[in-house]
Amino acid sequence: MSAAHPSAPAGMPLARLDEGYPVLAALSPSGRRRLLEAARWMRVPGGTCLFDEHQACEGFPFVVDGSIRVVKSAPNGRELPLYRVGSGETCILSTSCLLGREDYRARGVTESDTVLMLLPQAVFEELLDERPFREFVFHLFAERIAGLMQLIEEVAFRRLDQRLAAQLLGKGRTLHRTHQQLADELGSVREIVSRLLKGFADQGLVRLGREQVEILDPAGLRRTASGEPARSTD
Repeated sequence: MSAAHPSAPAGMPLARLDEGYPVLAALSPSGRRRLLEAARWMRVPGGTCLFDEHQACEGFPFVVDGSIRVVKSAPNGRELPLYRVGSGETCILSTSCLLGREDYRARGVTESDTVLMLLPQAVFEELLDERPFREFVFHLFAERIAGLMQLIEEVAFRRLDQRLAAQLLGKGRTLHRTHQQLADELGSVREIVSRLLKGFADQGLVRLGREQVEILDPAGLRRTASGEPARSTD
């Protein structure tokens, strides 16, 4: 990780940290003091690579503002999005790297301007002795594992057209996404996603525009997402 600052950025009160991470209020006075004394603050521009494969983990991140996109990259340049980390959440890769003392096996990139508080490994290990912090870490760890298992099921057992249809749903009538962005989110390539979107448009499910997709038939997309055959228009 980079762009570290030794103290909290101006205009970023500790109340913002406590709001996102209520567990910090449950720490012992000595534990909280140790955390705040050892923590490093980072203000990172959007699009910054915070960590990459084969890099050592420098600490346990608390996301105070912004978000981080964690992806697995292939040698051909394709990426599979694994999860996002927002305020109040934690990074399962950072946790596993600290617990196992191993390097990262994926890449983390900020999606927007992001403020982090980074807890050094030694203090992270000390705080695991406190029950509230330990339960917080392992609860979020379990949630992330469940999310990754769902992702594995999606990739292994659902066709790409089903996954794309599901990706388009639940975000309003119009999605402001490029075909490349949709492909990145699905871990696919733009050409395949563009071909599928054209097929959806030919079926009357969507209308394609410049960097946007307008949903015309949500029920039809839901049928596609569930794997049901398209209804005949005859």
